[in-house]
Amino acid sequence: MTYLSCVEVEPKVEATAAVIWLHGLGSNGHDFEAILPELNLPLDAPVRFIFPHSPSLAVTINGGIVMPAWYDILEMGAGRKLNTEQLLDSARRVTDLIEREMERDIDSERILVAGFSQGGAVAYHAALSFQHKLAGLLALSTYFPTSDIITISEANRHIPLEVMHGSYDPVVLPTMGEDAVSDLLAAGCKPNWRTYPMEHQVCMPQIRDISAWLQDILKL
Repeated sequence: MTYLSCVEVEPKVEATAAVIWLHGLGSNGHDFEAILPELNLPLDAPVRFIFPHSPSLAVTINGGIVMPAWYDILEMGAGRKLNTEQLLDSARRVTDLIEREMERDIDSERILVAGFSQGGAVAYHAALSFQHKLAGLLALSTYFPTSDIITISEANRHIPLEVMHGSYDPVVLPTMGEDAVSDLLAAGCKPNWRTYPMEHQVCMPQIRDISAWLQDILKL
């Protein structure tokens, strides 16, 4: 099987948990690798961090320029249009990475999926449709465009689900994050919604909250 190319950061001890973290449009797997020191996790945390590189695609809203993208975006705005088949294909490739971690003897309940912006949209679909229970889902500055077509697995309907958004985000509007939370609640999920006084980015208070959440979920 051909897997997505990834940046992999191994722990100093044998890995017993994994975090698969997806970047946003136009970025790559090194983007969130850079915040690992800021998470300030215990030195002996047995967590393997996996940062996949998306494929390169022509992106309509950027004049058809080929760039790293999980799917094509055809139209911006709160009701944005996108290539759903490409999103679903990206979600399947993330599922392949989850299954590879299980083959590496990481229990599914010790695998956490995270994603920023486009990567978050893919993370929503990949994690919530996965058939084995996961540790949790971290959705950053993102939206849930497949909420009306996804079949949420019973294994992951009630996993810890942290949704974080910038209250001044001009790219993925806060209302899009709120709509995702509403859809999740309607589906019986239990998302925790947090906002930060920022735009389409991450900030240090948020990173500290992510660290605390990871340590709690993975019992670090």
